[in-house]
Amino acid sequence: MKRDIHLKNIREKNINDKIISYIVMGVIIVAIIIISLLLYSQKINNDVKDETMKLDQMTDMMGETTENDAETESASTEIGKTVEESKEEVEQKKEIVENETMQNTSNNESVQSSNVSKNTTQNTTTEEKQETQEVKELTFQRPVEGEIVREFAQDNLVYSETLDEWVTHNGIDIKADKTTVVKAAEAGVVKSIKNDPRYGLTIVIEHDDTYQTVYSNLLTSEFVVEGETVEKGQSIGTVGNSAVFEIADEPHLHFEILKDSIAVDPSIYIK
Repeated sequence: MKRDIHLKNIREKNINDKIISYIVMGVIIVAIIIISLLLYSQKINNDVKDETMKLDQMTDMMGETTENDAETESASTEIGKTVEESKEEVEQKKEIVENETMQNTSNNESVQSSNVSKNTTQNTTTEEKQETQEVKELTFQRPVEGEIVREFAQDNLVYSETLDEWVTHNGIDIKADKTTVVKAAEAGVVKSIKNDPRYGLTIVIEHDDTYQTVYSNLLTSEFVVEGETVEKGQSIGTVGNSAVFEIADEPHLHFEILKDSIAVDPSIYIK
């Protein structure tokens, strides 16, 4: 009896275990089915979205194509108009260029004629200046006859026995005995008679507002006075030995020529 009850209990337990396992399996299957359905529905939604996006993109592309076509048509229309109108513009430009060319030609001719007249005027002025300069170029005679014992020297130095050193020399020294008469090298006006601290008794004669002659180391200047007009070769003084800077030298005339107040070499101008 007990055995039968035990066997019965075992059977019921086995049945219950099977039922529970079937229920669990059923639940798992149902869960799998539900999950599969959810995944499938999500995929369908994604596919629908992709299709919708593709359709939108195609629509946009079609719209852009339409706009491009419209722009192409308008551009081609404008090009067609420009081709027709450009001929007139080319003709107008040709006329403008021809007018400018004619104006430039006339301007160049006027400029050339102006330049010719200017050159003629300049040449005339230059010739007049040259003639004026030629008139002003004077020739001077020797104020005394004698040997030149010291040359003009501005670039090269000469030795001074009085100063015992090498110095510049703005004139020439012409050897002559004391009391030898000194004559005007060219006609002019006596500008000054003075005692120069370096070159002693000095007479300055002005010629044509350009040249001046200077006669120094004189003994006397008794033949002329300041402001007097003198002729070429006229006596103006006598040779002496009054130049402090040349006191150690033999009696001589220190003679200078100034051109525009600048000392020049008298040897070039003495004839």
